[in-house]
Amino acid sequence: MAVGKITFTKTEREKLAEVLWLLNWISVVTGAILFGLGLFLKIEIQKWQEVMSEQGILYVPHMLITTGLAACGINYLGSKICLDCADTNKFLRWKLVMMPYIVCTFFFTGCVLVGALMCYSIRSQLEEALYLGLRNTMRFYKDTDTPGRCYLKKTLDLLQIQFQCCGNTDYRDWFQIQWISSRYLDMTDTAVVDRVRSNVEGKYLMDSVPFSCCSTLSSRPCIQHNLSNPGAHVHYDEQSQQLNLWRRGCQQALLDHYTGIMQSIGLTVLLIWLFELLVLTGVRYLQTAMENVIRLGDPESESEGWILENSLAETACHNFSIIKNLGKCYQADDDPNINVPTAAAGQEVPSHQVRVNVTSS
Repeated sequence: MAVGKITFTKTEREKLAEVLWLLNWISVVTGAILFGLGLFLKIEIQKWQEVMSEQGILYVPHMLITTGLAACGINYLGSKICLDCADTNKFLRWKLVMMPYIVCTFFFTGCVLVGALMCYSIRSQLEEALYLGLRNTMRFYKDTDTPGRCYLKKTLDLLQIQFQCCGNTDYRDWFQIQWISSRYLDMTDTAVVDRVRSNVEGKYLMDSVPFSCCSTLSSRPCIQHNLSNPGAHVHYDEQSQQLNLWRRGCQQALLDHYTGIMQSIGLTVLLIWLFELLVLTGVRYLQTAMENVIRLGDPESESEGWILENSLAETACHNFSIIKNLGKCYQADDDPNINVPTAAAGQEVPSHQVRVNVTSS
């Protein structure tokens, strides 16, 4: 039994073809939107790629860009097909193309859905990439004279100022690393030498943060040194000074930034997927209705269209049997050419004598 069977008159088939022609052109626009969203996401990721440990998350924008370009091409072809399908004679030119086109569109529609799901599933991978990337960037913050790392200080300072964040998870992360270059340390100062020697790894660690961690909302001068010593400052309480430094970590700030973008893009792509699914369903109805008209031989008659000619279970079993038989070949015992003698060059194969009983009338 056919799934989703509908009967179409000639007028309804023509109207369906015209509507699908318009919807395919709208789908070309949605394909351009997909391409634009992928390009925008790629640019946003590349803005802060220095503070990410890997570039593997770029597969999401690449997926959207590729799907958007494919959408433009497939739906442009679909608009021409649907326009010609209003006429039975013109449909004959596309009859052999229709089924491969529908199959390709089906897989393309699946790719759109995968792209939407990727936007929601990438958060955990992005979180880890940001944590490791920010940790390495903070470690190289002091290397302003090292080729390949000299730009990291500027990048991290801009990040902390723009996103109003400090450190990886919070401002205390700066206490665990040496973020001041050794060339700016006065090694003739006993206090500096003692601090370096007191660390197992020979690092100059202190309870201070870079200037970019200072909050612009603070009503007093920024306190960025001796943060663990309340007695070093007048009227300073480490727990109550919420506005003196940015308390949010940059990992969380960037994660929230990208998550908001991903969720918006994911919702848009999901709506585009639903629209493409609607167009694909309409094209399938048009294809089956026009093929049935050709079988009937009367262009003016009514015809039936459907999504699946048989039930879902029957269709799945039929396709599975086709795939299963694709690799089948003759079994050795069933080969009719086995045990047939062959003649070598210049050798004659003796013919078998066949006895025929002749009866006289």
